Amino acid sequence: MRLQLSDATCALPWYRQIASRIALLWPLKAVGTSLFMALFFWGYFSVLEHPLRAAVVMPVTAPDRWVPFTELALPVYVSLWLYVSLMPALLGSFRSLVCFGCWVAALCLFCLGVFWLLPTEVPAADIDWTLYPSMALVKGIDAGGNACPSLHVASAVFVACWSRHMLRGMKVPVALHWLNWVACLLIVWSTMATRQHVALDVAAGAAVGLLFAWVSLRDVERRCRRRGGAI
Repeated sequence: MRLQLSDATCALPWYRQIASRIALLWPLKAVGTSLFMALFFWGYFSVLEHPLRAAVVMPVTAPDRWVPFTELALPVYVSLWLYVSLMPALLGSFRSLVCFGCWVAALCLFCLGVFWLLPTEVPAADIDWTLYPSMALVKGIDAGGNACPSLHVASAVFVACWSRHMLRGMKVPVALHWLNWVACLLIVWSTMATRQHVALDVAAGAAVGLLFAWVSLRDVERRCRRRGGAI
């Protein structure tokens, strides 16, 4: 499967393909991504504040004790929003942009539905958050609910899988493929290192991200075959 502008564009060096993709439909991508995020945060915090029932506290397991807390993980945790925004910026056609947006929306709605029907929260950490002002701000805004599955992890894994296919189609250097997976893994790590999630949340989020990536990319491949080219 290739996510591209045209056969002529695909023949360009990978760095020129990236420039062409970013320039394509950039006002629509910028406005659409901003509106999507605004709607997402509205839905996320609405569910967080009005769950169907009392939240169940997620258990702490051995992997949670292996990952120490560090405030240095916060910038990595926040970087998810830049990471997921790069994907639509690099898509090479209107069809692929719509397809990606629909599948991301489906993933978010699925997780929000789980959060509403089966609310969960992370256990209170034995940490004095006043010693970490930036983390205290995050904890005040994004309370410990909406825990399992981790939507942070699900989104990162989903985007990493889509990015893999797109980068492969552009024939980028191997280093960029590694960079994509390292960025994803660092975001996954940050969810535990900031104590926003526990290991079970992460495992469930990764499973959701992989499932939606697999189904969505199969759908994209079917569309490509039916139309005789890339979407």
